[in-house]
Amino acid sequence: MITSDDLLNASILIVDDSPDNVDLLLAMLAHEGYRNVYSTTLPGEVVELHRRNQFDLILLDIQMPEMDGFDVMAGLRELERDAWLPVLAITAQPAYKLRALDAGAKDFISKPFDFLEVLQRIRNMLEVRLLYKQATQTSVALQRLALHDPLTGLPNRRLLQDRIGKTIEHARRNRSLVAVMYIDLDGFKQVNDTWGHDHGDILLQEVSSRLVDAARREDSVARLGGDEFLVALGEINHKQDVVVPASKLIQAIAAPYFIKNQRIEITTSIGISLFPENANDADQLLLLADRALYQAKHAGKNRFHISTESHAGQEPAQHQDESDRVIGDSGVTCSR
Repeated sequence: MITSDDLLNASILIVDDSPDNVDLLLAMLAHEGYRNVYSTTLPGEVVELHRRNQFDLILLDIQMPEMDGFDVMAGLRELERDAWLPVLAITAQPAYKLRALDAGAKDFISKPFDFLEVLQRIRNMLEVRLLYKQATQTSVALQRLALHDPLTGLPNRRLLQDRIGKTIEHARRNRSLVAVMYIDLDGFKQVNDTWGHDHGDILLQEVSSRLVDAARREDSVARLGGDEFLVALGEINHKQDVVVPASKLIQAIAAPYFIKNQRIEITTSIGISLFPENANDADQLLLLADRALYQAKHAGKNRFHISTESHAGQEPAQHQDESDRVIGDSGVTCSR
């Protein structure tokens, strides 16, 4: 819904090499109550002005010396390749009208001006432009909702799987490893049962922030749902390279939380799978990391377990010193 106030607050640029024409249009728009109107008599400035200000409407004279309106529109099209060009062409030459529309202008005004016609065409174009911007913003918001968790703002499973796939392709080219860490909070249901879901939601938000802070900048952190999170690591060279990041995540989550005057402590368990040792695609990596998480829970929680399975079901040789770790009271990773 576009309101009159939206229209009057829209940003407008007047481009005409004649100061008299500029003054006339400025006076007309000011009389109608438009609040954000700018002008220039230098067509060479238009593209940069629009780059900085993203005008809702550009009133563009077609016949100007040195650089005409067609040249200006060519520059604007380069700037907004996939966007709706907000140009209202001004011309005294009837032959230029169709050419202006073909060049990207959405409408035109004839000289000499018919004041009522000019104001109506400006209003009509602004309505369309603002509706277009509103629809674009809605589309971006819907796309974000489709790919991100609404509670924490983290990527969701759909976006995460796409990122893991791209990380795997990069690892194939560079002969490196990818680690998938499946994270589940230990005893989260008790938090909800004891203090309520409001406390639980805030705890999930704080956990997500700690995971982002503890992860490397190049890692992907996502919420899969409930109290389950996932961290995908690329650019690692050895299996043991996951030990320090996993320990860091466990320690970060274990620090006390203070939520609505309540001190809450919680731990986490992590299951880890690796490309290409355990699996060759995102779905299998998630599945085997989930199974490894079960092993970490079964072994006593507050620890991580590295998968020893393969995508074909074989059992590679286990390395007990790496595959099952718990964080001790000292904060140092120790074998179990």
